[in-house]
Amino acid sequence: MSDNALSRRDVMKYGVLASAALAVPLERVVRAKTASDPIAVSKFPKPFTVPFTVPPVAVPTKRSSTTDYYTVSMHSATTEILPGLQTETWSYDGTFGGPTIRATRGRPAVVRQLNNLPKVHPRLGYEAWTSVHLHGSGSLPQYDGYASDIIRPGEYKDYHYPNDQDARTLWYHDHGVHHTAENAYMGLAAMYTLHDELEQSLPIPQGRYDVPLIIRDAMFDRNGQLLYDDEGHSDLFGDMILVNGRPWPVMEVERRKYRFRILNAAVSRGFRFALSTGDPFVFIGTDGGLMQRPQSATSYRHGMAERYEVIIDFAKYPIGQRVVLRNLGVDNVVDFDLTGNVMAFDVVGEPTDLSGNTIPDELNPNAPAMDLTEAMAKRTRTFEFNRTNSQWTVNGKTWADVVASDYEYVWADPGLGDVEIWEFVNSSGGWWHPVHVHLVDFKVLDRNGRAPSAWEIGSKDTVYLAENETMRVAIRFGPHTGRYMIHCHNLVHEDHDMMAQFRVGPPSDEHHPIFADPAKPQPGPVLGGDDDTV
Repeated sequence: MSDNALSRRDVMKYGVLASAALAVPLERVVRAKTASDPIAVSKFPKPFTVPFTVPPVAVPTKRSSTTDYYTVSMHSATTEILPGLQTETWSYDGTFGGPTIRATRGRPAVVRQLNNLPKVHPRLGYEAWTSVHLHGSGSLPQYDGYASDIIRPGEYKDYHYPNDQDARTLWYHDHGVHHTAENAYMGLAAMYTLHDELEQSLPIPQGRYDVPLIIRDAMFDRNGQLLYDDEGHSDLFGDMILVNGRPWPVMEVERRKYRFRILNAAVSRGFRFALSTGDPFVFIGTDGGLMQRPQSATSYRHGMAERYEVIIDFAKYPIGQRVVLRNLGVDNVVDFDLTGNVMAFDVVGEPTDLSGNTIPDELNPNAPAMDLTEAMAKRTRTFEFNRTNSQWTVNGKTWADVVASDYEYVWADPGLGDVEIWEFVNSSGGWWHPVHVHLVDFKVLDRNGRAPSAWEIGSKDTVYLAENETMRVAIRFGPHTGRYMIHCHNLVHEDHDMMAQFRVGPPSDEHHPIFADPAKPQPGPVLGGDDDTV
């Protein structure tokens, strides 16, 4: 452990974690249905009438010769999501669905996250601690958004991001132990895009033709406030689809190719996307960045936390045509009258710029993880995702077992640089799990012995583990040693308590995920001082 890190005794003495990350796994906050009635469907905005918007781009508070510095405030804000109604949201810098952080490979970033949320959630009654996970980043353990590494209201934490991976679509979201679902549902989720020379050199859509789509569902009461009901710690499904914080928006497009970075930011809802015209999506990127070669499909299944970069070519449509992005639905998800609609694209004119309007036959021949083979694996491990005694478990254990072991217990202990095959098993016909492995990219080998779907032929960090399904992935572990998480990204399952951890390399506290660099009281020193390094 570093010399300036707090010891466990110091942390307990000052109460930083005494009532939160250590004790809370033994308690359960009651999450009953909100007393207010849901808003009537007749009060919904008509689909495809609300204008589409793109989240704002974050501006660094300081740029040194090597590093970008950002300061982001997590706080309550009033947002007009439904026309004419004001909704309390919890957001990064007051933006529901943003701000997007744009990073460049080889240029590290330090993001100071200030927890300025109310001390207690106004309707659900829990203490509003947070932990920020940059999903898809190969960060050191203490900056990875470990669930029990919490930031309490009035505290801050500086997250150091190396930005040394291939270009990709990442996202940052809450990961606070046992309240991830509520915090993310309230709005603590935003994109983080990493760019590099290869991606920027390709003739694919760039700039204003490179568009983020943060898609999720929600339910509101008659006063416009978000309703939270996880159906007995099972799932949370809303009756309204939001894209970048807008209900069923309509986007005006030109007759040319657009690149869409599609993130499923829902708590529990999976989607099967399709275009109303029946035309294919062309996939150019997955969680881990650009694919080796483009793939195509007319519909595809998209689990929570997965990111897919797709190109839609509007050149084939006449001016005046509307193309609708549909949701065909997946098994074991509750659908409502209008959840089959997502958003619309209205073709309004000829292209004003034809640069970046090509899909090359080869994108990234050296895509991370795609060179892995079964023959490289040192061992195979199995992870079973089950509901046991009313808890969501991994191999029969939960995050409470990690806490009880003083954060030492691990489900796996690969060595640095080792290649392993991990087998994910879901023997249930009643639910499915999006499985996320922190730190690494991996290659999907097969599902129930069958080849992966076209859209999964790329580096992944999250996979859709369907009902009664066994799937295998190949992983090379690195670039860091230390403890990292694996969990279900149905955030209700995660909170109750389908989280596990693995350790890369031998036991060590050098980069302890909680104690190496814990949150500190605000206001803190000036960000970007002489000793701020990554």
